[in-house]
Amino acid sequence: MSAPILVEIPAKYKTLAEAIGELVVAVDVRCKTAGNGNALDYLCIEDELREHSSAIERGAHEAVLSSAVIDTKSLRIGAKVYGQACRSMGSYKTQAGVVRIERPLCREKGVRNGPTIDAISIRIGAVGDGWLPGTAKSMTHLLQLGTSREAANVACQVGRLPYSRTSFERVPHAVGEIYVGQRVEIEEKLICEFVVPDEARSVSASIDRVSIPMEEPRPRPRGRPAKNAPKNPITRQYRMAYCATVTLHDGDGRAIHTIRYGRMPQGDEWGLADALGSDVLAILRQRPDLAVVRLADGAHDMWSLLETGVDDVSIGKKCTSLIDFWHLIEKLSAAAKELYGTDGQKVVDQWRKKLATKPRAAAEILATLRDDAGLQPGHEADPVRAAITYLENHADRMNYSDARKRGLPIGSGNVEATCKTLVQMRMKRAGSRWKEDSGDHVMQLRALALSDRWDGAMNILFRSRCQEARAVAA
Repeated sequence: MSAPILVEIPAKYKTLAEAIGELVVAVDVRCKTAGNGNALDYLCIEDELREHSSAIERGAHEAVLSSAVIDTKSLRIGAKVYGQACRSMGSYKTQAGVVRIERPLCREKGVRNGPTIDAISIRIGAVGDGWLPGTAKSMTHLLQLGTSREAANVACQVGRLPYSRTSFERVPHAVGEIYVGQRVEIEEKLICEFVVPDEARSVSASIDRVSIPMEEPRPRPRGRPAKNAPKNPITRQYRMAYCATVTLHDGDGRAIHTIRYGRMPQGDEWGLADALGSDVLAILRQRPDLAVVRLADGAHDMWSLLETGVDDVSIGKKCTSLIDFWHLIEKLSAAAKELYGTDGQKVVDQWRKKLATKPRAAAEILATLRDDAGLQPGHEADPVRAAITYLENHADRMNYSDARKRGLPIGSGNVEATCKTLVQMRMKRAGSRWKEDSGDHVMQLRALALSDRWDGAMNILFRSRCQEARAVAA
């Protein structure tokens, strides 16, 4: 029999030592019964060991948090001096469960009956009532993926974050509110820290819109309300939100990395356009050799936003503007079907090849449509007139052959995919409806996750919340 291994644990870490001892006992019992050849209910064993491991984690948190107590009569936090008001038990929510320790509460000196503060929470950057940063970060990530009910269920299945559905609603929205308040500063730091891949040859900026179900107050009907009428009637209305992307492309126009943005219907769309321009400019400072492409569908208001935010003067170089290639093909397909019937698809295939290889292809197709339509003004078939108008309005944004030769992207698929992943998959579920603020929290946080900026943004956010607390001599 091998000699036991002795581990010395200081007496002040009593809870941690007890949890480790209980785990060792549980493991010893399981090891003795595991060798008898019987079937093992290992699901039960895993649950038992996980709970013991969580108890050890809670014991470790208790030790660290208890050591963070500054037991002094006067404390300086920032420019203010606080005096000890009372002592009480405080609850700190870790990823393994709740830890309770005794700590002093402080009140600003000279402020009678002012609010008390917990110096530990201020030092560690806790959210709300004692939610540790890692706990709040994990809960917030789960909420941007799905509903609070789904988040709580996932946490239950993985044996972490043992908190209620209400907590999974409240804590992530508190984090979202903090992030939205610091979003501009955090995004500036993120883009400055971003390293452009070596294989990047161009950067594109795109904007698009997508509908989102909003909860809005509904006027009360005149007269006396019915017996069971709601006190605050609401209605569900679809409003247009904004999605935008900055995408890096390789020498063949393929996307390498995409940064995604979103704004709620009442959000600042001009601020969104400025953010696109700022990020493109920051990327160009690192890689001035990159070509810049503006990509969007044919909506004039989208082009107004895009060309204002990513303008040639601010960027410092000539940008290429392109209508999404596939939106144009869609318009031409409808027109060809109307004009040529069953031969329409063959004609569209020819047009598509021509657009990709000939500089004046769009002008030639426009002339063909005008000639073959052969109808008096006001009597043209709708798809044909729509295609003609589209070509007329955007003739200067259809030089696809030159873009292909230069290895530039010609499709706005990245921003359209963002509309789906950022909004439709998360915010347009059956029966869902959003208020402006809570919807903005989820949209901004989800945009971070979809852009691979989650950890960087959360690290900046929580580190900025940590403050020093120093004892002051009496």
